[in-house]
Amino acid sequence: MSAAVHLVIPCYHESGRIAPFLTELCAVTQTLGSVTIRVVEDGSDAAEVRRMREILSPLCQQHPHLLDPLFLPDNLGKGGAVYAGWTVETSAEWLAFVDADGSCSAAEVARLIRLARDQPTPKAALFASRLHQFGGEVRRQWKRKLIGRVFGLLVSTLLDIRVHDSQCGLKLVPRADYERIAPDLRIHGFAFDVELLAALHDGGCPVQEIPIAWHETPGGHVHLIRDSFRMARDVWRVRQKRMAQT
Repeated sequence: MSAAVHLVIPCYHESGRIAPFLTELCAVTQTLGSVTIRVVEDGSDAAEVRRMREILSPLCQQHPHLLDPLFLPDNLGKGGAVYAGWTVETSAEWLAFVDADGSCSAAEVARLIRLARDQPTPKAALFASRLHQFGGEVRRQWKRKLIGRVFGLLVSTLLDIRVHDSQCGLKLVPRADYERIAPDLRIHGFAFDVELLAALHDGGCPVQEIPIAWHETPGGHVHLIRDSFRMARDVWRVRQKRMAQT
């Protein structure tokens, strides 16, 4: 029997982009078996919540493995939404998340789920990666590509963890490893992936970067300058915390 996977889709004002991707994702994952999907709406306003309910209701009826959405009363940040969705699921062997915009296709999500299930024990966390030299077809704005490479270098240098792309919006983590580190995770913004990476690494869980095809979708909520500064600040916080623990 295939290992169960619980896939969270964190959303903040994503009603304009999620429907085509979620429809395809439900159809693709249904063929895999033992996959559940939960949309976590991260404190959007009432009008957005209403639109999301209108999108999700018929899909939930059509696909039983698309669970009832989780509507958070306050905006916790992307990491907070992911962790909220992981916390309410209590049995899946794998915990995963994917961005709502469809930049990473449903087919790529399914491919990484298969890779996770095919791993021998002990299992590694799988982090999708968007670098050309890894072999995937990647279409990104040059500014985002440049900032992504600089940020990857910053993470590798400050944390002494070899990683090319810590921020790609598709990851799968063994539940047992996540539960062991969850009490120490504090960062809930866009750089939550970095703290998650460092905690998994320090906790003895290997992390593998898997190349994927990525087609950037317009309409994202990341502000390149402002959020890059915040993410760099959070990387420094992770570094300081790790140093204090040694």
